[in-house]
This record gives sequence, structure tokens and C-alpha cells, in this order.
Amino acid sequence: MGKNKTFSSEISQRYALALYELSKENNLTDEFASNIISFKKVFDTNEELKKFVINPTYSLENQKIVFDKILTSMSLNKMVKNFFSLLILKKRMFFLNTIIDEFLKIISHNKGEISGSLITAKKIDEKVTNDIEKEISNNIKRPIKLKSKVDETLIGGLIIQIGSLMIDTSIKNKLQKYKKLMNEA
Repeated sequence: MGKNKTFSSEISQRYALALYELSKENNLTDEFASNIISFKKVFDTNEELKKFVINPTYSLENQKIVFDKILTSMSLNKMVKNFFSLLILKKRMFFLNTIIDEFLKIISHNKGEISGSLITAKKIDEKVTNDIEKEISNNIKRPIKLKSKVDETLIGGLIIQIGSLMIDTSIKNKLQKYKKLMNEA
């Protein structure tokens, strides 16, 4: 963690760590992670829900009702649902996305996973990302989790970044190399 922690990152880390500790104490870490990942997929694809979460004008009661319906329909663990209720009660829903990301980072770190970025010109499906993760994991003999991003300026190909290692097979990069060679000639 860096020296320059923001208020929101400190809060997010504290809540994420509390959720992780709760999952560990109850031997439910995998279930909690699965629940949070399922919720994150819904959250990331629903703009209305994102706006609802960051809008401070909704009452605590409205937030409780909405989240109770969502979480019950998703059949999440009761303790995970209670965690969301605590976030509502403590008026910390504004930090929800960061808390979720921090929780998943803690899980990943404790599994010994290495994280990295997979940047592509177009959105690729989860199976392709999983196949790339498996291939890299086999080569480096450690589990890896790639976060997918889209950068349409790449034209084609992909960029994989793991720490300071970068593998750039994008057409944009190849064109830049040719441009440089032509300028030097």
C-alpha cells in the first residue's frame, strides 16, 4: 500500500478486510468471493444500480429495500447480505465498488495469485480470458488473474501487462515500430 492513502481507500480497505476476516472465521471465503463476484457482474452491467448507489438523496430505508430485493433474488449468503446492510447503515454505499475491488484483491493475494491487465481492441469473452490466464499460469507456475480492458486504438492484437512485464502484440505497436524504422531510413 502506498503512503498517500486517501480517505476512501482507507475506508474501502478496512471494510474489505473486515469482510475477508468474517469469511475466513466462518470458513466461507470461496462462497463469499463467489457471492461478491456475482454481485459485481450485476453491478458493473447496471447503470441504474450504479447511479442509485452513489445518489445520496435516497433514504437508508429505500436503499435497504432495494438491496434486500437484489441480494435475496441472487441467493447470496446471509452474512454477505448483512455486510451490505451494514454499508447502508454506516452510509458507506458510495464506496461499494472500491470495497468490492479491495475484497477481491485480498482474496487474490491470499491465494497467491498474480494480477495483471489484458488490454484488447475489442471485448473478448470470459472463456478466452480464462484460456489466456491458464496459459500464462502454466508458464510462470503461479495462478494469475487478468483484468480485461478495451482500448479500440490498438486496432487489433492485445497487450498483457503483469507488473513491469509487458507483452504488446497490438497492431498499433507494430505500426509505430514500422513508422520509426521508416523515419530512421
